[in-house]
Amino acid sequence: MANPLIALVGRPNVGKSTFFNKVAGRKISITEDRPGVTRDRLYADATWRGKHFTMVDTGGIELKSQDVMWKEIAKQAEVAIETADVILFFTDGREGLSTSDYDVADILRRSKKPIILVVNKIDDYSPEKIFEFYSLGLGEPYPVSAEHSQGIGDVLDEAVAYFPDNTKEETPSLKIAVVGKPNAGKSSLVNKLLGSERSIVTPMAGTTRDAIDTLFERNGKAYTIIDTAGIRKKKSVDDDVEYYSNMRAFDAVRRSDVCLLVVDCQEGLTEQDVKIIGYVHEQGKPSVILMNKWDLIEKDTHTVNKFEEKLKEDLKFMDYFKSVYISAKTGQRVDKILAAAEEVYAHASFRVPTGALNDLIGDAIRMQEPPSYLGRRMRVFFSSQVGVCPPLFVLHVNDEGLLHFSYQRYLENTIRNAYDFSGTPIKIVVREKQDEE
Repeated sequence: MANPLIALVGRPNVGKSTFFNKVAGRKISITEDRPGVTRDRLYADATWRGKHFTMVDTGGIELKSQDVMWKEIAKQAEVAIETADVILFFTDGREGLSTSDYDVADILRRSKKPIILVVNKIDDYSPEKIFEFYSLGLGEPYPVSAEHSQGIGDVLDEAVAYFPDNTKEETPSLKIAVVGKPNAGKSSLVNKLLGSERSIVTPMAGTTRDAIDTLFERNGKAYTIIDTAGIRKKKSVDDDVEYYSNMRAFDAVRRSDVCLLVVDCQEGLTEQDVKIIGYVHEQGKPSVILMNKWDLIEKDTHTVNKFEEKLKEDLKFMDYFKSVYISAKTGQRVDKILAAAEEVYAHASFRVPTGALNDLIGDAIRMQEPPSYLGRRMRVFFSSQVGVCPPLFVLHVNDEGLLHFSYQRYLENTIRNAYDFSGTPIKIVVREKQDEE
């Protein structure tokens, strides 16, 4: 299932972004000592005491302002509140309470969500500094100095206590994320695979608002299908809930075992399709490209070849792609999809024996030596596969700076020609030998 969501809300300049950056472990939010710096919602995955969650940092809420920018920031924060599992309400311990704090507290109470009251900027704690914050009626205030990393652990302990207990073992299943642009036919495909009208299917783009997990069995094997909202271009995402849906779709990719990339054959592969496929590639996920609505294409004996050539041209960065031409509406070739998903996952999970890999790399180097640089040439002492999903190969060399990207591509092609890694990315990294000794 998706990570629980913690929303950081409050009026401007109370230190939400500083807290966010501390927990995320990197500087994601821009922090300046003036209100209104964080305008959009920013997300980061984090872990505390073995529990994974996603944080969302929001712009400050100024309810009484008539300024267009402040209205938009308040609207963004409202969406975060709606979608959150736990809310951290930030106040300023130096300035004390304001009427805005009471207004925001009223909104949060109506949300019926778990609320943790955080009193930030308490660098030197004493009980009287937080006493007035009890008047908000939100329970015990938590004194924090986000800037000095004080009290953060206590707040996170309280937050994760609200998360559902997922200690029970999940049914082992192949997790398959169905992703693509809006209206490409993802929900229709999911319904066909499940054999039921589980997702609402309409011809209007954007019906599915969130990633929905469904466990099912087929031929004695367990699968979890993750149906996601269509991923729009950033500039096209002017609706707040869609912005959140995009984030959930990308999260679905990260937690999946295999991705099904649904493309509308009638439109062909668009720039947005390529970006989505590129994201899956960057995440190291095995995938199957499903050319949907194939029943609506006028065909001759060369049609599939023409489409394949176009895919090769547009997807030069992942020439390992595997494609299936389907119709979610008629069911054409839908029965091939799960087998294709199993196949690419098997390829992503495959390990090359160490001896065979060293022989293969040795032969490739003898056939074509690495290019020299300033009179020096890379030497490979030993090769090993250290990971799967995606397959990760390590070359132990004399100087890691001597591996040119073109020679790395040559070695990747050598491995792919010897072993079937279709449908999955593979990664090659180099390590200098002295680092291992």
